[in-house]
Amino acid sequence: MQTDSNLIGAFAPTGILRASINLGNPILANRGEDGRPFGVSVDLAGALAERLGLELKLVVVDTAGKSVEVVSSEDADVGFFAVDPKRAATIHFTAPYVLIEGWYLVRDDSPVRSNTQVDVAGNRVAVGKGSAYDLFLTRELQAAQIVHAPTSPTVVQTFLAQGLEVAAGVRQQLEADAAKHPGLRLLDERFMVIRQAMGLPQGRGQRASAYLHAFVEEMKACGFVAEALARHRIAGASVAPAEDAG
Repeated sequence: MQTDSNLIGAFAPTGILRASINLGNPILANRGEDGRPFGVSVDLAGALAERLGLELKLVVVDTAGKSVEVVSSEDADVGFFAVDPKRAATIHFTAPYVLIEGWYLVRDDSPVRSNTQVDVAGNRVAVGKGSAYDLFLTRELQAAQIVHAPTSPTVVQTFLAQGLEVAAGVRQQLEADAAKHPGLRLLDERFMVIRQAMGLPQGRGQRASAYLHAFVEEMKACGFVAEALARHRIAGASVAPAEDAG
């Protein structure tokens, strides 16, 4: 993977690689006790900056929607997103590096026992605003009403505070919240699999896009992504299979 000044300029027109880090997805990034972000996405951003020979600056946000905004507006050079056709209008995605499951959560006494019972008139589903679940469920749900929580980590809080019927989100986040609030349960199967990829602004050129795709494939193949998941003790997410460019 060779680099030159034109490629470096395409990736980092300011001379610094600015990577958007979304703390709203605890599988990929969190903030440590020292206040510094850590996680799989932070590790990948560091590896890319090192590969390019660039200084790294983390642009830390708290929602997926904000991460999309800062990369789309080129206030960041790369980011970490769930692949979604709406976002592809402004962001070029690599193939995914991690697969994450989306699940529903309800109260123990809820009549909702399966995913097929969620999309019913009268059901209100809490989702993180601008998250992959929000985009997916906005397209898929026909009868149930979507209620937006400010961020993905506040979905269960919103669900409880407003007396909603269903919460939707990352399985690990829902399980952690359910452990803190007795009387909640997850349904028996996932409703979607999120393909988590890297991305850069659509105008950065084909060479930069191809380079980023190759970088992600190499990080999967060499075990970097799997080791990062293990190091950060992330369960329930899996390394995505290899994919050819295009």
